[in-house]
Amino acid sequence: MRYIEPIAKLIAELGKLPSVGEKTAARYAYALMEESDEDVEALLAAIKDVREKVHFCKICGNFTEGEVCEICATRKPSTICVVKEPKDVTALEKVKGYEGVYHVLHGVISPLDRVGPEDIRIKELLARLNGDVKEVILATNPDVEGEATAMYLARLIKPLGIKVTRIARGLPEGSVIEYADEGTLSRAISSRIEL
Repeated sequence: MRYIEPIAKLIAELGKLPSVGEKTAARYAYALMEESDEDVEALLAAIKDVREKVHFCKICGNFTEGEVCEICATRKPSTICVVKEPKDVTALEKVKGYEGVYHVLHGVISPLDRVGPEDIRIKELLARLNGDVKEVILATNPDVEGEATAMYLARLIKPLGIKVTRIARGLPEGSVIEYADEGTLSRAISSRIEL
């Protein structure tokens, strides 16, 4: 179907969002056209607000409004849970059983995508491994790239005398942490194993 140019542009922009195909983008575009001017302005203001105010924590790499996120500012750094991206922190925090801090890699090692260890936040993680850190939990996704990244990190960290664990297999192979239910995530965290 051909859309008039302004609608086609909106559909094209909405289609750039993850998991949004052309049909869904078209539904969103038509829904936005039916919204009141106030609601559309509120959406635009919220998007602008996020873009202007939210950035990465200088310690862990999670999203924050301040220089340091609330987790890094209030928790003891004796246990660091390493995740791929900020939305994984949000998923793990829903469990409410983990009391340590996080480290967000902002990616995983993926030679096919030309992403190597130097392209993600591994140097920053190693810099955090001082005498206060007793355990590093590797909580990357249980897919090929996540497993490769976890094994790479384990080989770097274990010689430092720090306990290295991997979240347990409560998550199905090839799944994404963000979409796991709280019970599965809770079992995965509590049943982690040392590597």
